[in-house]
Amino acid sequence: MRDKREEKRRRPLPVEKNQEVDLMIEDMGDNGEGIGRVEGYTLFVKDAVIGDRVRAIVTKTGKSYGYAHLKELLSGSPDRVKPVCSVWKRCGGCQLQSLSYNAQLAFKQKKVREHLIRIGGFSPELVDKVLEPIIGMDNPLRYRNKTQFPVQYDNDSYVKSGFYITRTHEIISNSDCYLGIEENQNILDVVLDFMREFHVPAYDEATGQGVVRHILIRKGFATGEIMVCLIINRKKVDLNKNGLPHQDELVNRLREIPGLVSIAFNLNDRRNNVILGPKTVTIWGKTVIRDQLLGLEYEISPTSFYQVNPIQTEKLYRTVQEFAELTGEEEVWDLCCGIGTITLSLAGQAKRLHGLEIVPEAIENAKRNALINGIDNTEFICAAAEEYLPAHLSDVHADLIVTDPPRKGMDERALSAIAQAAPKKLIYVSCDPATLARDLKYLALHGYALKRIRPVDMFPMTVHVETVVLLTRQNT
Repeated sequence: MRDKREEKRRRPLPVEKNQEVDLMIEDMGDNGEGIGRVEGYTLFVKDAVIGDRVRAIVTKTGKSYGYAHLKELLSGSPDRVKPVCSVWKRCGGCQLQSLSYNAQLAFKQKKVREHLIRIGGFSPELVDKVLEPIIGMDNPLRYRNKTQFPVQYDNDSYVKSGFYITRTHEIISNSDCYLGIEENQNILDVVLDFMREFHVPAYDEATGQGVVRHILIRKGFATGEIMVCLIINRKKVDLNKNGLPHQDELVNRLREIPGLVSIAFNLNDRRNNVILGPKTVTIWGKTVIRDQLLGLEYEISPTSFYQVNPIQTEKLYRTVQEFAELTGEEEVWDLCCGIGTITLSLAGQAKRLHGLEIVPEAIENAKRNALINGIDNTEFICAAAEEYLPAHLSDVHADLIVTDPPRKGMDERALSAIAQAAPKKLIYVSCDPATLARDLKYLALHGYALKRIRPVDMFPMTVHVETVVLLTRQNT
């Protein structure tokens, strides 16, 4: 047996770097690459979709798999469509735009299923029993209510804005992303023309010099209110002396845009990749914009976390409500509550709700959102779940715990505390199937069983997928 393994390790690969190969794309990887095989050797091919027959050039090889560049489409998949965006291949935002929307949904459904089986260790039979069909969009474009556009110079020292090319910090110019609102293009044109006319310099990552780093645009879909926030390379802003040159002219031009109610500067002089700095100064109009979800009104600041797809967010929250099956007598804890959107969406169906969030500004937003909606059965606590729960287990009397963590998933200390708190029901809302599967495996080993799983397509044209999971406590 050992000799066979040694022989397999010494066997040359069936392909080598720069070799041209013809492939049938049989599957797709997590990041949207097509997957084909040469004599059993796996190649990931960017921009190829399942069902394509392609000619590709091998760019990198490893022991068990490699990567290739699409050179020629020999025959297209029946699920291949013409992308609406002319720069989608170079832009890092959309990975699936050449795949039909129904096929995108099937890809994401399969992605959730395979992660639960491969990473979570759940049986295919159980997963197929509890996994429900993904919830898609009627119109999977123009759904983003927030977009952040980096700003830099091109090779001719001309200010441009757009999105980073995949795995680079070079911007490809694009003022009208088809995932964003139509107003983005007009706003960007105004800001960039102003910068060129009044010689306001773009930020240079290499030197740390320059002024404008990003242009952030947010819109309340229900209210039509729009906010523009320039992220600028400053420690502080004196609105009279230390703002932007001729900033009154910028304000006068922007305020002509229909729906625009707020203009702000966010101050960030740190030399890192974090977009937003610690301080925001409103230079014209309101400090927040408002939007509505499921009949409730929310205030949104430039730094607030707020789901970027409000149409699908309502479907997501209705799924949470459906899974919760609250009667009005329950105690509910929301462990990653943000500005309180999930907490408040459940407030009319529960007796008492408690929200935990580590970001102080988000907690203040959550309290304010409860106030403006006349909701008085909630409390919001500024604390990390992994620190607060273990220290206050005797005070956490939860019938239902809801958690909607960031992409990295839950801290194991928080998962341990959840298991010790032993709520009858647990709802996990995830934006990453891999960390979801990992955390569900832990919970399954500590007394919880999967009951319902429903993916929701919050990010059409991308590889990302949201998932809502209901778990129930088993008799122990």
